Amino acid sequence: MKKTSKALLLMLCAVLLVAASVLGTMAYLTSTDAVTNTFTVGNVKITLDEKDVDNSTADADRDKANSYKLLPGHTYTKDPTIHVDASSEDCYLFVKVVNEIAAIEGGKTVATQMTEKGWVAVAGTTGVYVYTTDNANPAAVSASRNIAVFDNFTIDGTKVVNVPTGGTTPTGKLNIADYDGKTITVTAYAIQKDGFESKTASEIWTASGFGA
Repeated sequence: MKKTSKALLLMLCAVLLVAASVLGTMAYLTSTDAVTNTFTVGNVKITLDEKDVDNSTADADRDKANSYKLLPGHTYTKDPTIHVDASSEDCYLFVKVVNEIAAIEGGKTVATQMTEKGWVAVAGTTGVYVYTTDNANPAAVSASRNIAVFDNFTIDGTKVVNVPTGGTTPTGKLNIADYDGKTITVTAYAIQKDGFESKTASEIWTASGFGA
């Protein structure tokens, strides 16, 4: 009886060892997967230049600044143009124009040309304009676009006289000598389109922080 019990015990131990060995090497069915997101940063990029009319930029047709000798009745090429970079996101364009010779302009003035090219004054600002296509709502501009601000300016010969130093300027006339050193300064701004589609030009300009 003892031998039988001992034999059964040894057999049971052998079975348990086999079971433990099988369970220890059992492989479970599993699966895994992953998603990797690569992020790039969008950008809004513009440049501003104008035709090189005083040959101050060697081997280049475009320039950042020109010098002019003012003559009554003369028209001068000045065509500030905004270039939206090929890699730029869609954006709204604004310009600030400080025209220190506006009082002696003739012909088609800078302001008139800007209106014809789609530039509209931004409410609540001084000298700031937004580019539009319907004279009301800001128009988003896509990459690789070139947007002109104006083309030229003219000195009105009927408005000015050249009075020598110490002389008296006739009534109703302006002394062209007083405009020596004056400038027309154009500054361009680009603001991303995304997030501003339903905003007014004034709201976009204020939100950008440029007007702060």
